[in-house]
Amino acid sequence: MKFFIATVSLLLALASTATVAAGQDEPHMLSDEFIKIVQDKANTWTVGRNFDKDVSEHHIRGLMGVHPDAHKFQLPDKRQVMPDLTENNGGDLPEEFDARTAWPNCPTIGEIRDQGSCGSCWAFGAVEAMSDRVCIHSNAAVNFHFSADDLVSCCHTCGFGCNGGFPGAAWSYWTHKGIVSGGSYDSKEGCRPYEIAPCEHHVNGTRPPCSQGSTPRCQHQCQSSYSVDYKTDKHYGAKSYSINRNPLDIQREIMTNGPVEGAFTVYEDLILYKSGVYQHVHGRALGGHAIRILGWGVWGDSKVPYWLIGNSWNTDWGDNGFFRILRGEDHCGIESSISAGLPKL
Repeated sequence: MKFFIATVSLLLALASTATVAAGQDEPHMLSDEFIKIVQDKANTWTVGRNFDKDVSEHHIRGLMGVHPDAHKFQLPDKRQVMPDLTENNGGDLPEEFDARTAWPNCPTIGEIRDQGSCGSCWAFGAVEAMSDRVCIHSNAAVNFHFSADDLVSCCHTCGFGCNGGFPGAAWSYWTHKGIVSGGSYDSKEGCRPYEIAPCEHHVNGTRPPCSQGSTPRCQHQCQSSYSVDYKTDKHYGAKSYSINRNPLDIQREIMTNGPVEGAFTVYEDLILYKSGVYQHVHGRALGGHAIRILGWGVWGDSKVPYWLIGNSWNTDWGDNGFFRILRGEDHCGIESSISAGLPKL
């Protein structure tokens, strides 16, 4: 009996040890070992180091600012908002489309911003696409750089500022309350420039180290060097809506009205993206992330279909701040949460 109990105890101890070991087997997402695993699995994209090994997982997870409840704030479908709209749904869409070349006189389309240590991607994807659309719909007569700072700090119905928000609510806020202008950190551009400094989460950089940023205080006034008062500086949307997950409808929306805001699930392997068409191959989910989709195309001899996306992690991440992700299969949910709208000019 003593032998039996001792044997059972030993087996339980071994099982417990094996469980702990299994939990420790998965290498950290910034380790060389993890990079090698992803390199061996990724066939349509190239892998490399974007973040220094010392960057904490807490910081990276904090960049994923689409709140889990964001789906509850999804905007009505465009066909409901604009039932009388007649768009040309016939004819073939081009194999490739890039908003940067389609509207070359709209400089914001090619811009990559930096959200810093703040889960404000939900606001960045929105104000970036809004800025693009004002220029596009004014035939490049109006270049207005919408302020991420104003949206993050003053839209209390949009979520929790740097702790995550709802992309759909950001577009609704644009139409009902308006948003002022504002450039990047320390730019002195516009009414309310971004207040959270870019930090050094990348390799071989000179910016200060990253620490968790707090949501800026809402201020209904412009910086002293700006000549327009806050209320006058506000620009509004005329309509806000969502686009259904049909890739063709998303393509038509981009080609007709300009870049859109999308949201998707980020996995650990995306952190390592350098070029090509990203497809998730390894690693855990880190959270929901909002970005700007500005075009599409096909990649390589096998013509892998992709969406062209602008991120908000500065230009030293990925492909100069941009990346491509598989198109047409709702990969990581990329086609399920599309927000957009039309500016009031």
